[in-house]
Amino acid sequence: MRVKVKVIINKIIPFKGFTAATIWPFIFCMRALHDMELNHEIIHCEQQCEMLILPFFVWYGVEWMIRLIFYRNFYEAYRNISFEQEAYLNQHSAWYSTDRRHFSWVKYLNRKTFRKI
Repeated sequence: MRVKVKVIINKIIPFKGFTAATIWPFIFCMRALHDMELNHEIIHCEQQCEMLILPFFVWYGVEWMIRLIFYRNFYEAYRNISFEQEAYLNQHSAWYSTDRRHFSWVKYLNRKTFRKI
């Protein structure tokens, strides 16, 4: 599935420390995105669509809190959220969005693909 998105360059969203923030169907960024970054955000758009948007953000928040308790590190918890794992591990593939199966993020729930160095 390939969703249609609108990229909005602005100075308010995303918050400091982030390159972009996606709230379907918009990708907010402070500068033009490279292809890899755009692929990452498009994966998030697809995740949001399949979860009917609001449940995506609820799940994202709950999973982040659980991982924060477990890892005790903001960045490590963020990078190990199942949605982020799927996006980071597949952002280099220009074809991933085309071939992606619905709810592919589920297979990352029990994985830890990012380790803080």
